[in-house]
Amino acid sequence: MTTHLAFDTWLSRLKPENIINRETKCPFCDRSSLVGVLAEQGPILLIKNKYPVLQDAFQTVLIETDHCDAELSTYPQDHLYAVIRFGVENWLNMEKSGEFKSVLFFKNHGPLSGGTIRHPHMQIVGLKNIDYRRNISADQFEGLIVHRDGGVEFNISTKPRVGFFEFNVILHDFDRLDAMADAIQTAAHYILNGFHKNCTSYNLFFYHFAGRIWVKIVPRFVMSPIFVGYAIPQVSTHLEEVVQDIKNRYYR
Repeated sequence: MTTHLAFDTWLSRLKPENIINRETKCPFCDRSSLVGVLAEQGPILLIKNKYPVLQDAFQTVLIETDHCDAELSTYPQDHLYAVIRFGVENWLNMEKSGEFKSVLFFKNHGPLSGGTIRHPHMQIVGLKNIDYRRNISADQFEGLIVHRDGGVEFNISTKPRVGFFEFNVILHDFDRLDAMADAIQTAAHYILNGFHKNCTSYNLFFYHFAGRIWVKIVPRFVMSPIFVGYAIPQVSTHLEEVVQDIKNRYYR
């Protein structure tokens, strides 16, 4: 059973990086030079990753917009819905192809997120030999309720995967994708604007199992040494205060 992904370190050194060094030219802004376009909807593109650093994987990049300084947490509602629907559709279609053990769908934002390019984008990655769902369980998405809207639940984890604060959005009804997008945007906006003055980074992860779509939005700081060394997650004693703060800011 394969448990680890091989990462091509030499190829990774060729990747342009402008998430910190803004002098580096953005490869996603020059659309005339982009190759390997797989799908397109207005300014939203799905392309083959020019630097496929993961072995035994099919890597694609979802370019969310043609505005380099835009950010998901402030998208107009119509564009937010278009991006999430486009991403989910292409992710699930890649799953249905039967070519992969599993398909990852995620977003990196900010200098501590693991990303290299500032331009808003997500990644859809087909894994040929690894099923990510082996490492996932429903209890990792249990939490204190922030908001419920029909077939969508927004909560904060009481049993986080990595630790401290993890924001979850659970989609029970696939006809409620737009409500899921609203909750994702709220979590991202709160992380960058209300959560902690030094928080500039987050990750957004999508999961598909048990007939639902599960989403984690994780603020990124330096990782806890207790988790790095011992894989023991920690949970904050201030979850209730954060839940109430989000309700006061966004759901009054």
